[in-house]
Formats: sequence, structure tokens, C-alpha cells
Amino acid sequence: MKGVKGRTGGRGVLWWIQWIFLAIGSVCLVVGLVLTGSSISYVTSAKHAKGTVISNDSVTTRETRGTGSKQHSYNKTMVYPVVRFTPDGGKPVEFRSSTGTNSPSYGLGDQVDVLYKADSPKDAKINSFLTLWLGPLVLGGIGLVFGGIGTGILIGRRRNGRAG
Repeated sequence: MKGVKGRTGGRGVLWWIQWIFLAIGSVCLVVGLVLTGSSISYVTSAKHAKGTVISNDSVTTRETRGTGSKQHSYNKTMVYPVVRFTPDGGKPVEFRSSTGTNSPSYGLGDQVDVLYKADSPKDAKINSFLTLWLGPLVLGGIGLVFGGIGTGILIGRRRNGRAG
């Protein structure tokens, strides 16, 4: 970008942009990798059980968008399945999934695969892509995109002899 003015403390705007993108990308990528490791650890050490969806909890929140006279509020509803399962040698346990969607993902009576820790079955999870892998995938993807943009700017600046 020839002729980019707006120097701050001897550094050009592109210098700041590249490092901001690299920083955001690095943080998102690291958090995504930590979440991936956490999911892998949970899946490999958890026990499996069959569970039944016994209800869908709806949680409505009021959200506001816009500013000034263009501000508007609306209700946002998320639906969380409530599942009952029986761990090995235990009493039936109910839990609400930590992952909600804007419309029910499961119907009443649907059978789901449940993952749980033997020492804390109430902290169970539905064995689904959304519950286990969506967070790590989204954060890792954002990290790769932002890191790639920052790296691209850095490489482009070095090729133009302005890496400063």
C-alpha cells in the first residue's frame, strides 16, 4: 500500500494492523487448540450411556442492537435439551445441555448418546458435533484467518522492503 500515511510513533498503520491481526489470530488459535484438547480428553476418558430427551428448556433474553434513534430491541430464545440417563450402577440423572440452539435440536423422547465422567455424572454432555467440536473449530478457524491475514501483510511488507 504505497502512500499510506498516518504514522504513529514511527510505525506505519500497516505495521499496527499486521500485529493486531497476528495477536488476535494467535489468541483465538491457542484458545481453539486448548478447547480441542479439552474435548479430546473428555471424549477419551468419558463413559457412554443412552439418554432420552425429556424436555427442551427455552431461555429468552432481551437484546438491543443499533445506536441512537436506530436502536431496536428484540427477544432472543435459545432452546436447551434436557436429558435423562442412567450411569453404570447408579440412579437416573438429568442434565441440561450446555449447548442451545434457536430451535429445538431434539424432540421429546429422542434417544441421544451421552458422555459422562464416572465421578460426576451430572456434568454430562450430549455426544454431538455441536457440543464437542463447534467451539474449537470456530475459534481455530478465526485464529487461522486472522493469523493468515497478519502473516500476509507481514510478508507483503517485507517484499516491499518496509518491514520496520
